[in-house]
Amino acid sequence: MSQPPDVIPEQALQRVGWALRRADLTLQSAKEPALRAVGLSTASYSLLMHVHVYPGLNGAELGRRLGVSTQAVALLVTKLEAGGLVERRAHPRHRNIQELYLTDEGHRTLQAAYRHVGTIEDKITDALGPEEAQHLRDLLDTVMAALADTE
Repeated sequence: MSQPPDVIPEQALQRVGWALRRADLTLQSAKEPALRAVGLSTASYSLLMHVHVYPGLNGAELGRRLGVSTQAVALLVTKLEAGGLVERRAHPRHRNIQELYLTDEGHRTLQAAYRHVGTIEDKITDALGPEEAQHLRDLLDTVMAALADTE
């Protein structure tokens, strides 16, 4: 029996997409213990940050921004609501839509998490230097714009 021809080259792990994935996994691994110290997961932190920056988002909008399903957002919101970090409020014109807002405790928890995560993210800027850090952000924006055309 003969082997099928290789269709995936050995260099596949050297592609930009794999480098992005490894960097993301490394960053998430570094953030996880810091966030755990304030009682959050990386997903919870991301949701809280979005609700802080864009108060009044609903579950569907959050799902699109976070790249997850509305159901995944609903489960996480239920957990964060039970912990007193977010609250749901009825939309002023659409009674079936609930908007999300941080509670006072949610703001305090997010501030603590932000301080912890900030020290980790500062390591990246320190290692690169401010100009290279900005260059990396610009390159990542270019990557995201290029991929937006594939949706």
